[in-house]
Parts: sequence; C-alpha cells; structure tokens
Amino acid sequence: MVIEQPSFWSSSLPQARPPAEMALYRLPTGTYATRAKFAVTGGSFRDMRHFAATAVLVSHPRGDLLIDAGFGENVAAHIKMLARLERAPYEQGETVAQQLAAAGYDQSRLLGVLVTHVHWDHVSGLDSLRVPVWINKDELQYAADDTHGSVFRSVSQGLPIREYALTGPEYLGFPASFDVHGDGSLVVALAAGHTSGSVVVFVTLPSGKRYAFIGDLTWQMDGITRGAERPWLMRRLADVDPDTVRLGLQRSIALSRAFQVVPAHDVRAYDGIPLLPKQFAHSVE
Repeated sequence: MVIEQPSFWSSSLPQARPPAEMALYRLPTGTYATRAKFAVTGGSFRDMRHFAATAVLVSHPRGDLLIDAGFGENVAAHIKMLARLERAPYEQGETVAQQLAAAGYDQSRLLGVLVTHVHWDHVSGLDSLRVPVWINKDELQYAADDTHGSVFRSVSQGLPIREYALTGPEYLGFPASFDVHGDGSLVVALAAGHTSGSVVVFVTLPSGKRYAFIGDLTWQMDGITRGAERPWLMRRLADVDPDTVRLGLQRSIALSRAFQVVPAHDVRAYDGIPLLPKQFAHSVE
C-alpha cells in the first residue's frame, strides 16, 4: 500500500537551544540483505537492499547518548535466536564498542544507549557495551512478553535499566515526549505501532540542522519519498499496530522538508552524518 502524501509541516518548529559543543556521529556496524519485494510496497524481487545496522552517537556537554547499538560481537548467535523466516545474510563490521575504543573515546561520558525499540538489529551491540539502557515502560513490557524481545532479554542481562517516562507534551504531531537534556536538543517522542513503546528521536544541532531518527516506521527511504508502506504480510508480521505505524509514517513524511528523516535501516539515510573521528575530542560543560 502507498499512503496518501500528507501536507508538509508549515508551522513553526519547537524551540531548541543546543550547546555549541554538541555533535552527531554515525557508527555503522554492518548490514544484512533483504529483497525490496519484502521491504516496501512495490519493491522488486531482483532489488537486493542492504539494511543498515547503524548506531548514532549524540555528543552533548551534559553527557552522550547512543541511539541504538547496531550489531554486537555475538551477532551470529543473535541471528540464530530468530525464527528462520527472519534470518538473512549479513556482513559484520566493527562493533560500536570497538569503534569507541579505537577513537580513544572515554566511556565515562556515555550516559547509555537509547533504543528506538528492542528488535534484535537495534540492540545486538549491547552485548559489548556495559552501559545503561534507556527505555520506556511500554517498550520494556514488550521486551519482556514478545518473542521478538528474546535477543534484548539476552544482551541486556546485568545492564542497568534507565526507564524514562514520556510525560512531556505532544511533539511535532507525536502524542507524548521526553526532553532528555531540557534544552530541546534531544527529544524522544512516542511513535508506538511497530512495537508497543517504539520511539522517534529528534536531534537539533547548533548549526540549526534537524534530524528525525524514526526507527522502523519505515525500513527504507521509499516510505518517505513515495509513501510506500511495508507489504501487507510484513505489516502483519512486524507491526503490533499497522494503523499506528501508518500514522507515524504520515507524520514523518510531513516533517521531511524540515528534518533529515532517517529510517534506521536505509544506508543512504545517514548521508551527511560524519563518522566518529579517529581521535575523539570530548566537549565539556
């Protein structure tokens, strides 16, 4: 199904006061292969898409956060935990932990990993990151109850859980929010639909550049550029509430002229976000 294109966002954007030292980096950890036929409505069986497993580091003077964790050291074992239908050929790169170590990153700066949701390809890398997991109540419950939470339950054992509440106001059409640093630079908004507590993470940089990391509201940029949903069977298998996913996708399309919208698994969507520098310099408040 291809959804009707909504009107683009024309109202003023929420105020944000990102500190001058704030920065954003991508940490690609590998890819896995899926045919476009199974990824987006109208996709070709011959078109092989390489799904990104990429974490994003949001560097902020009050402490850094990773958005998702990518592939971990034990990704092969994690894939074996999936139903056979969900397994796919993959290529593994350096884990987030390895990239941080290679850059000389001081992990005492890292407040934790903010997961957009708990599916395996977003949390595998927690196996080598001994930091808190930032997650909301609904997603934590989904992780405990749903079969798709099995990898998360494995990799999060022994990790501190930082449960945050989405008690803030509606944000850019999404029904509830959480302003991480209180300055509008990093705002988590409830999306739901794909999983019970899945979120969109909005980042505003000092340059004024704005990003919307939308997790799996769509797997590929086709969802944003032409409103292509997942195929019917994939919606039934992957989403707890396809109608809510459709609404979140419409909201994301509406924002796409004001934000760089980043579906988690489209490699191209991360264009322009720099890699972690080989010698990472920390900002201080």
